[in-house]
Amino acid sequence: MIRHMNRPAWFIVPYWSLFALFVIIPVLAAIALSFTYFNAIQAPRFIGITNYIELITMDTVFMQFVLSNTLRFALIVGPVGYFLAFMLAWTLAQISAKPRMVLAIILYSPSLTLGVAMAAMWRIIFSDDSQGYLNSLLINWGVILEPIAFLQSPQYLMSIMIIVSLWSSMGVGFLAMLAGVLNIDQTLYEAAYMDGIRNRAQEIFYITIPSMKPQMLFGAVMAVVTTFQAGGIGVMLSGTNPTPQYAGQLIVNHIEDFGFIRYMMGYAAAVSVVLLLMVYFISKVTWGILGEKE
Repeated sequence: MIRHMNRPAWFIVPYWSLFALFVIIPVLAAIALSFTYFNAIQAPRFIGITNYIELITMDTVFMQFVLSNTLRFALIVGPVGYFLAFMLAWTLAQISAKPRMVLAIILYSPSLTLGVAMAAMWRIIFSDDSQGYLNSLLINWGVILEPIAFLQSPQYLMSIMIIVSLWSSMGVGFLAMLAGVLNIDQTLYEAAYMDGIRNRAQEIFYITIPSMKPQMLFGAVMAVVTTFQAGGIGVMLSGTNPTPQYAGQLIVNHIEDFGFIRYMMGYAAAVSVVLLLMVYFISKVTWGILGEKE
């Protein structure tokens, strides 16, 4: 027994046990439930691919609003947040340690903010009465005559969700990129300048990014997962689920709507499987771009 315990493989048993308990088993359970009718009271009843057929052919809210909203939100917040995280990490790496630490904490702290507290702050800014900060400024400047209901307007809600999400997007991916930039061997830059590099842009593209590909990949995967799993922000800002005219309705909101409001757990599981496939596909594309070929 002692001889077997000396094998390094035993040290990853706790990780794989927790990974199976909290990831593999829930995913398999969701896939299994997606082929059933389950109302959380009666036992699940197998119905084949009916949930998927209804999702594609009958769920007009999903096809017309939820899917397009999710892709729009993810394709803006993901790449823009990723680019901002890298540029801010690179910028902080150029200054001394103490101000870098303070600024890194300031940039990282919004990602730690509880959703309710974050929504409360932004709802004050975009409040639909004249006491809201934005409405008050616009009225005082003569831009508008009456307050605008920003958070109840389909015209503005998605844009506000994107702004709020970008503001809080400097999470662990940002910290990983900062660590990656700081750990690059400085002699590489010296050698590169001797070989003909002329400016900071060439330095970033030829030295910085290739030298921190693992951190870039981690940040990209985290950006994909975070943006596709977002959903609470629209509901918390507008105060309703579904959001006004489904303007801020994302896939996660659709899952919550059917799973925890309508108790159509089987149908919600089918939607969650679609979300899982979207995240997996985008993650594979990201890996193909930033992953090591070896």
